[in-house]
Amino acid sequence: MPEPMDPTAAFRELGRINLGETDLEGVLATVADLAKRTIPGAFEVSVTLIRDRGPHTVASTGTAADRIDKWQYERGSGPCLDACRQGATLCVDDASAERRWPGWAEQAGSVGVRSALSVGLPIRERVGAALNIYAEAVCAFDDDAVALAETFAGYAAVALANAHLYDTTMTLAQHMQTAMETRAVIEQAKGIIMGQRRCDADEAFAILARASQESNRKLRDVAGDLVERAARS
Repeated sequence: MPEPMDPTAAFRELGRINLGETDLEGVLATVADLAKRTIPGAFEVSVTLIRDRGPHTVASTGTAADRIDKWQYERGSGPCLDACRQGATLCVDDASAERRWPGWAEQAGSVGVRSALSVGLPIRERVGAALNIYAEAVCAFDDDAVALAETFAGYAAVALANAHLYDTTMTLAQHMQTAMETRAVIEQAKGIIMGQRRCDADEAFAILARASQESNRKLRDVAGDLVERAARS
């Protein structure tokens, strides 16, 4: 196994993530990769995110992590889920002897995991997250490794919160842009109808709305077609 990455260098890399050049999944992939390279004993690493649609793995470094995470999601039980929900650190020294989550020990063993560490990531309300670190050796994570994982998780939480905020802001901006474009098209269509029918703005909008209902199409699409036809003629 290669020598672990210097934690200070890993923290610097987390701080240098350019949110304008990647998305939320890209940030989380970087978090998982750096954690695997930094935390001694790490075999595979994943990041669990719980949002409205439930828990899912948003980044992982291998199939072992994917499989053990998926097993937990399907049963609603396991260390990564408890770490998410409680914002706590859960350490499993010997997976074969673990009884807190029935069936988890057998699943962990089937993918070569002998010990595990899940650290909750404080993100924001209604969003739970955890950094999951899996090892091939029993008792792979001593007190120093746990402390390092928790420190790493703190830096990762900041990067993740920033990425989540950036992603949300960009989505909102896109929705606002679409709304502005929609309004502009509808106003243009109203102007065309007003000119053709010699009616006021309210009557023009009512004509558009009626055409939308009768054709079972969105108002914006009906308005867009009218504007396009007027431009061609």
